[in-house]
Formats: sequence, C-alpha cells, structure tokens
Amino acid sequence: MSGRKPAPVSARAASPSGPPALFVTGQLARPALERTLQVAPPALPWTIAALRIKVAALMTTDYIRRTLRPDDGAGVIYIPGLCQADTGALEDHFGRPVRKGPKDLRDLPEFLGGTGEAYDPAGPHDLTILAEINDVHRLTDREVIDAAARYRDAGADVIDLGGSPEHPLEDIGRLVRLLRAEGHRVSVDTFDEREALSGDAAGAEFLLSLNTGNMQLAGRIAATPVVIPDAGGGVASLVANVAAARRRGARRVIADAVLEPIPFGFAASLARFTAAREALPDVEFLMGTGNLSELTMADSAGVNALLAGVMAELGIRYALTTEVADWARGSVRELDCARRMMHWAVDRRALPKGYDTRLLTTRDARVRRPGAAEIEDLKARVTDRNFRIETDGEAVYVYNCERLVRVTDIRDALPRLGVDGDGAHAFYLGRELMKADIARRLGKKYIQGEPLDWGYLTWTEKETPHARRS
Repeated sequence: MSGRKPAPVSARAASPSGPPALFVTGQLARPALERTLQVAPPALPWTIAALRIKVAALMTTDYIRRTLRPDDGAGVIYIPGLCQADTGALEDHFGRPVRKGPKDLRDLPEFLGGTGEAYDPAGPHDLTILAEINDVHRLTDREVIDAAARYRDAGADVIDLGGSPEHPLEDIGRLVRLLRAEGHRVSVDTFDEREALSGDAAGAEFLLSLNTGNMQLAGRIAATPVVIPDAGGGVASLVANVAAARRRGARRVIADAVLEPIPFGFAASLARFTAAREALPDVEFLMGTGNLSELTMADSAGVNALLAGVMAELGIRYALTTEVADWARGSVRELDCARRMMHWAVDRRALPKGYDTRLLTTRDARVRRPGAAEIEDLKARVTDRNFRIETDGEAVYVYNCERLVRVTDIRDALPRLGVDGDGAHAFYLGRELMKADIARRLGKKYIQGEPLDWGYLTWTEKETPHARRS
C-alpha cells in the first residue's frame, strides 16, 4: 500500500470501549470536523485523517486505498456521507469496518449518539386503512383497477367503492368481483339497498353505513356493517343502532361516531368518539378522516398525523380516507406512515417525535446551517474557482477563491458571478440557487448537489428513516 501516512489532527485517548474511530476527510472540512467531534459522545475515542484533497466528497475508492494509512490500532473507519467510494471494497482492503457518515457534517453528533430501541418504519400497527374510490359510476373498469392498485401500493388494506345517491349501480357487485380477482379486500359505501345487496353477494367485506333508515339490511348481509348514529342522535343513537344491528343477526359490528368538519361540530365529534368508545368498550370503531383532511384547506400530512394519534389513543382500528381534494392527495400514504408512528408512541408511552421524519414534507426535523462567519472562513481557505453555495437561513451565499456574493433575492446573484457565456454553468448555478432559496424560506437543510428532503414524497424503500432517540 503506497501513500503518505497522515498525522491525526487531534485524538482522544482510547477508552475501554474499543479502539479509536478514524474519520477521513479533506483539507477544507478538517477544522469543521474537529469542532464537531468535540461535541460527539464522550465515550468515543477518535482520530482524524485529513487527506490531501480539498473536497472530501470527491474522494474515490482508489484514491482512499492509495492514500489512507490507518494506524494498526484504529477501529471503524468513517468516510464522508457524500463520498461515492465503495465501502465494501475499502473494508476488504483495510481489514476493518468502513462506514459512511451523514451527508451533512453537522448531523454527526446524532449519527454517533446511538439509536436506542430501533424503530422500524415498516413495523407493526393496528389500524386498517379503507381507501375510498369516489363516484365509481363515473369510472371505467380500468380506472377503478388502477386506482385500487395505487391505493394498495400506498398502504391501503381495503378498497372502498363509493356510490352516488343520484346514480346507484345495481351491478356494483361486478366491480367487487373484479377487485377481488385482483387480490383486494373490498367494502361498499352506500345507503342504496340494491347496491348494498349486490356488493354483499359478490363478497364485499364491509358495508358502510347502517342506521335506522336501512337497519333491515343487518340481518340480510354477510358483510360486516359499519353502524352510525341517526342524524343529530349522538352517542345514545349510536349505542341503540349497534344493539339493533346485533338483534337483527349481525355477527360483527363496527361503530362510527362520525367525524364532523370544522366549524360544523369537529370538536364535539371528537368528544362523541371518546364517549362512544367508553359506552361501547367491546365494539370496534371506524373514523372517516376525509371530513377533516378533505374539507380543511391545509396540507393533509399534519391533519392525518393528528387523527392517527386520536385513533391510537381511543383504540379505533379502522380509518376511511379519500384523496379527492388536491391538498389531500397522499392521504393513504400519510395514514400508513402515521399509524406506525402513533402505534409506537402509544405502545411505549412516548412522544411521537424523534424516530420517523416521513411526515415532515415541507420542513426538516433538524436544520443546522453555517453562520456568516463560518462561510467567510471557508471562502478564505478556498483556492479554486469552483462555486460553493450555502445558506445561513437569512441569505444565500455563493463563493469561490475570487469572490463572495451574499443575496436575499437569488435573481441578483448570477449577474455578479461572471459566468456570462457559460450556459451550462449558469444553468447549474441557477438550479442550485433556487434549491438553496427554497430551503432558506421553508426551513429545510440545503446541501449543494443533493436533492431537498420532502419526507415520504421522495423516500424510497431503501431510504427509510434511521432510528433515533426522541
């Protein structure tokens, strides 16, 4: 193995917990890394290897193999999170574990702070999501099948076929059979008797909804009825209707105290759910969340998280949602994230924070930004003409070895950077400036060259949130 053995910039004495970790970085990031490690977990001994490269993210597998000469007593080797080097190849070469740190150096203390009890973002829950396809009479079979597939992929457990009082489908059972052939569990949402019986005969699992107006169906269907109170009847009406459904032969009943929209009784309906839960302790419950997410013009992620928390506290095991309003699109996926997070919180009597960031779409959980003085210090040590972009939350900065530009209106930046005639470079800078400005305005983390984090909207199965302490 050739190359110079770098002298550690600083180190702590090894502790009984094991050999010192070796943090590999470049020349520019060396001071910031040392400052950051000073506030890392006290039990962690460490050394720093600052290789002779300015930008650590540009280190390749071959460069690290040729240049890094770790001490025999070094333990885990950490390389920068933005580095594209192959950790497996480096482990084979150095004979010790090689890990990538976080993409942002300012996240290193939490990264090294331990994870506590691991949180699984695909872990257990006890809430069944019914996703409604509205006005199925308007849709083709293909549209119904495609909508059901999208909902299932988003986390729905049951596909609810929403009927229309003005346009009942006497053969809605055909759609039920069609969806069941695709492997879906199906419910039918109608007050029309013909639709109800048609869907039931085709194997619908649930029927929404029964009250005194159509209670005669309770003894005629195999599907599990969802029972609601009569209009204005409150908890007493719901209790009476559940008892009536059982008398008529319903083997299983799900109760729905009916969530009302703001300002038409929302707070009172939450109290009604609480009272109904106490009055019917042995009955399963459903909550229709769409009356809040669809009828409140606000991003639905927070609305669905709040309602999932209410359902977790009250032991409500079924949620009916829709995605008709543009601002409510994504509600199925949001409830899928929220039901796992709230189950974890309620089961452990812990706050629902610190372990799952998927429902933070427009803001980030932690935003650490460099200060103006830190940016000026970095600029002073840059010796090349490549532009770096940062934001301190107040302004956007662009700098290289020749200039430092600070703007609060990014349209003022390009004319001051001297990139006239270089279309590709100007396009890149314009894109990054826009990202930095969005991050500044929303309170999001900006890392040059990396996409912004939009929570569950951008994460894939391989990018699940790391378990963290609350």
